[in-house]
Amino acid sequence: MHRNPAMNMIMREVLSQRGRTDVVKKVINQPPPPNQPYRGSLIRRGRENCDVFINYRRADTKRSVAPLLYDYLVRLGLNPFLDSKNMKPGDKLFDKINSGIMGCKIGVAVFSPRYCDSYFCLHELALIIASKKKVIPIFCDIKPSELRVVDDGSCSAAELKRFSSAIEEAKYTVGLTFDSLKGNWSDVITNAADIVIKSLIEVEDEERRMRRQCSQIPFCDILP
Repeated sequence: MHRNPAMNMIMREVLSQRGRTDVVKKVINQPPPPNQPYRGSLIRRGRENCDVFINYRRADTKRSVAPLLYDYLVRLGLNPFLDSKNMKPGDKLFDKINSGIMGCKIGVAVFSPRYCDSYFCLHELALIIASKKKVIPIFCDIKPSELRVVDDGSCSAAELKRFSSAIEEAKYTVGLTFDSLKGNWSDVITNAADIVIKSLIEVEDEERRMRRQCSQIPFCDILP
């Protein structure tokens, strides 16, 4: 399978970080790579669309996995979406979130003990799955079997069904597990970035294959 040379460069950069022990320090202090080749290869749709949508419960992980992963991906030249970073005063909440999900290529879901208490987390996850985007789960301080949607009367029956279905699908998707008290922060951030890069390469390869097939079909270039 042919891979874009720029993508291979980014992959090598991601894999090279495995031997480093202080990702938090690196994320905070290291300046972005000078060339950022990834933006020139996959990001052709402009800054409004992101590569990766990070779905998380802010109260649980705002100072840990989600923002660290966001900063790390930015320094690799990617364009991730994190609500606390991408949204600004005046933005319409659901419009911005929904647009970010529909424009992304893959999603990362950071599950935490109170994740299922959040309507927004469940809404985002359900929309990512409904839009047929790949979801990369990170189970932070929680086991997949512990995830469940509880009917507290705040959601309609249709929403409960949609949210429960999304959680069930995510529970049975292979992902990363992380114990924030005992786990290695370097490992979870670099491993997640590794999976993100490999997934984006797969998406790009599939998009290239579809374009080649489409170019062989008469009048395909005029289809939406």
